[in-house]
Amino acid sequence: MTPRTKEQNEEIRLRRLAQIRKAAADVFLNKGPLMEIRDVAAQAGLGYGTVYHYYSNKGDLLNDLLWDALERAEGWPDAPRDSALGEEPASGLFALGTGVDTRNANAMHSSRESHETTASAELGPVAAASVQLLQLWAEDHALYLLHKLAVEGFSSLPEARSATLLAAFQHEVVAPFAALVDTGHASDGDAASGGKAAEQPYGLQRAEMLLAALVGCASLSMRRDKLHEEAMDIVRILKL
Repeated sequence: MTPRTKEQNEEIRLRRLAQIRKAAADVFLNKGPLMEIRDVAAQAGLGYGTVYHYYSNKGDLLNDLLWDALERAEGWPDAPRDSALGEEPASGLFALGTGVDTRNANAMHSSRESHETTASAELGPVAAASVQLLQLWAEDHALYLLHKLAVEGFSSLPEARSATLLAAFQHEVVAPFAALVDTGHASDGDAASGGKAAEQPYGLQRAEMLLAALVGCASLSMRRDKLHEEAMDIVRILKL
């Protein structure tokens, strides 16, 4: 048998890490801090020793899982506008390589484009971005876990880790969403005041509240495996 090359070994390593993190996200959503390495191994269909080889404790696994999800979240909600132009970004929320089953990637992409077109046509920018985020949570549970734990201040992590991750989340996710919310609010203010922009933007606090509301409303649909098709209903209920 021909020995594997370094490139092949690295590909196997990355694929195994993605498999473990994906399983860990599903387990943590069900068990929370009670998650154990053996639970992740069972969910991933791997031996305990295999998972332990990559992660000797659940703290490191959860930390890596969240940072990996945050890397995919970078640029949101700018990514939806790129996708609407027919350009698939190389990174951000639409680069789901480590978060979903690649066997279903093409079907998910086609379904996602259809839903994005509908949402953009019927809803405003904040609502359309929210629909897309909900649908992406349905496809990539690690992304949902990232947002869920962010709402809780990443209290499941040690303070040194949670503070750094929360600051990065605020910069990469909340701030861009706040800018989108402010833009929509300013437009509403212009219309209501005859062209004079609203004096006070909604700001980061408003964006955090909206993301927390989306996380809460998504929970039931996520457990029923209906989040993708119920995303627009959730946004309409929230009147975004």
